[in-house]
Amino acid sequence: MNNKILSTAAFFGMTSIVLGAFGAHALKQVLTADQLITFETGVKYQMYHALFLLFLGLNTHLSTKVKKTILVLTILGVIFFSGSIYLLATDSLNAFNFKAIGFVTPIGGLLLISAWSILMIQFLKKKA
Repeated sequence: MNNKILSTAAFFGMTSIVLGAFGAHALKQVLTADQLITFETGVKYQMYHALFLLFLGLNTHLSTKVKKTILVLTILGVIFFSGSIYLLATDSLNAFNFKAIGFVTPIGGLLLISAWSILMIQFLKKKA
C-alpha cells in the first residue's frame, strides 16, 4: 500500500510541475490574468496533496485500511477539485462549456477535507 501511495504522490507532484510550467509558459499567451491565477490554484492544491500523500505513505502510525481510505479520497478530491479548476480556467480555449461541471469543484474540496479529517481523527485517537 505504501508504494502505491508514494507512487501516486510522485505522479501528482510530477504532473503539478508539468502543469505549472505549461500554465506559466504556454497558457500565459492565451489566458487572462484571472484565468491564470485560477489555473495556478489547481496546480497548488495538486502539489499540496502530492506532499500530503508523501507524508501518508511514509507514516508508520496508521493502518493500511485508513491509508487506503485517505488515498482514495485524496485521488478523487484532486481529480475533482484541481481537474475541474484546470478545465474551468481553460474554458475559453474550447467549444465545450465546462462551467456546466462547476459543481464538481466543491465536491472535490469536500473529499480533500474528508481525507484530512480522517487523518486528524486517527492522530487524535492515537494520542488518547
